[in-house]
Amino acid sequence: MKKKIIVTGGTGFIGSHTVVELMEAGFGVVIFDDLRNSDIGVLDKIEKITGHKPDFEQVDLSNQVATEAVVSKHADAVACIHFAALKAVGESVENPLLYYRNNLFSLINLLQAFRPHSDTAFIFSSSATVYGQPDKLPIDESSPVVPANSPYGNTKQMAEEILQQSVEAGTIKSAISLRYFNPIGAHSSALIGELPKGLPNNLMPFITQTAAGIRPDLKVFGKDYKTADGTAVRDYIHVVDVAQAHVVALNRILDEKSKAAYEVFNLGTGMGFSVLDVIKSFEKTSGLKLKYHFAERRPGDVEQIYADTSLANEELGWKAQFNLDDMTSSAWNWEKNLRGIK
Repeated sequence: MKKKIIVTGGTGFIGSHTVVELMEAGFGVVIFDDLRNSDIGVLDKIEKITGHKPDFEQVDLSNQVATEAVVSKHADAVACIHFAALKAVGESVENPLLYYRNNLFSLINLLQAFRPHSDTAFIFSSSATVYGQPDKLPIDESSPVVPANSPYGNTKQMAEEILQQSVEAGTIKSAISLRYFNPIGAHSSALIGELPKGLPNNLMPFITQTAAGIRPDLKVFGKDYKTADGTAVRDYIHVVDVAQAHVVALNRILDEKSKAAYEVFNLGTGMGFSVLDVIKSFEKTSGLKLKYHFAERRPGDVEQIYADTSLANEELGWKAQFNLDDMTSSAWNWEKNLRGIK
């Protein structure tokens, strides 16, 4: 029997890539998702890549009764990887209660449902937003968690605290929070990638949709940051690198190699790239000239942030393998395949 892993938000961008890596590593997967920001057709794409379709449960995890029922149905799962969350910084500033209700209630309901199954390993999809605007760079895991710049970032900070305290209380036996920076790119098959419903909030799908003619042009938010070219700097990491890190972290818990019941690791490349760097890379790998213009800074955005990944490199034995050109070219291949562009 394959070990069963619950993946919440498994039809989403990072979730679907992680499901592929889990299945290719020999795990059985059941996805919990409400399809709010993803599509059921992703299951067929995963099947084309792996040869198997993951099990699927459509469920709103912010509903306690529904969550307890679906977890009970899959009580034989050995682990849960929790991606399901709303993630747009700007939207969270405009509608904070939506984010607190969805992101925190879903985690609390899951942890409550797992209480009778406390041996279930738990991996949490956290974020570099927990660091806010850092005083020094690069950021390692000992860097202070400062007041968040957005309700989204605050939900990640609060969720980590809830998870750590739940481990300390014995609600669950062990957990790892993976704080990833800015995942972009797509699977080499070009069958799965980042496809938000409606207007994209993240840079890469906005770039590819602009290049595909779906958006008239790209807005670059802010050109007066204290960076080399005035645009915001992020640590962009290939989504497949992020997905593979989840498999490594999962095996760390299952093989009982964790050094503490609750651990935290940064996932990034350790390099900062500006918005204009990403645009230049995309133009180089696609051979296209991108139409863009500058706009005002967005509320909640930090100026620059990139990771110190030594802990993940040394403790997990994981290191990002893909470079920025790999990320932009794979994202464009996904967009072209999706739109039927030759």
